[in-house]
Amino acid sequence: MFTLNCKGRLLVIESPVVMGIINATPDSFYSGSRRESVTEALHTAEKMLKDGAAIIDIGGQSTRPGSETLTPDEELKRVLPVVEAINKELPDAFISIDTYFAKVAQEAVAYGAAIINDISGGNFDPAILHTVGSLKVPYICMHLKGSVSTMHKVPSYEDITRDVLDYFIKRSDDCLQAGIHDLIIDPGFGFSKTVAQNFQLIKNLEVFSILKKPILLGVSRKSSIYKTLGITAEEALNGTTILNTAGLLKGASILRVHDVKEAVEAIKLTSYLM
Repeated sequence: MFTLNCKGRLLVIESPVVMGIINATPDSFYSGSRRESVTEALHTAEKMLKDGAAIIDIGGQSTRPGSETLTPDEELKRVLPVVEAINKELPDAFISIDTYFAKVAQEAVAYGAAIINDISGGNFDPAILHTVGSLKVPYICMHLKGSVSTMHKVPSYEDITRDVLDYFIKRSDDCLQAGIHDLIIDPGFGFSKTVAQNFQLIKNLEVFSILKKPILLGVSRKSSIYKTLGITAEEALNGTTILNTAGLLKGASILRVHDVKEAVEAIKLTSYLM
């Protein structure tokens, strides 16, 4: 069991939970996740919560290959109205903000976000770790290598599982030194890794339980699924459910998904196998 302090509210993870994705962007890789109006985003969040989501993850910047890189101010214009509306209309929701900018993290928490989800693990903005530490909210630390422009290139690894584990051992200490006490780890599926390496990480996911932190599995409709099956992201729901199930059996605590209902069903059924 894990207990996360989200601005004074406790998120207790006794069994795996679902994080629903809302992209306040016009260019995210999966068109079904795009919500360009506050009203659309609010309706989606409401449905996700009814379907069983514990967390709503709001992002304002696409990280797909070739996407436009926004400034913090441009990102804030996209996400703050959504965070504010969900916090006002759905006050029981735990809101996560998907950003690697310290400024966005700071302002989003002021508007109602309670978790920071950083794909860079603190490597793109050196101020973000201490900012999150001062905010006293949980921090999702993802693994990737490279910069904003190179994070989809694949560097060499001696052993992908060991290298990612070593990264988290070091980064966990950095987070603790910055004042972050509620840490969630995300192996970074689809970032600076080959398709084969992504599957290897899922196969070995239980290794990361040594860190005694919640493990986030973020494979929803990603290219490792649709490229392997020769389909599109729009057709990748079944593949997503299969990999989510495999991850649950290997110790995943949080499923970050576009399709909440199906993920909740996977958790329920998988619980009978453990």
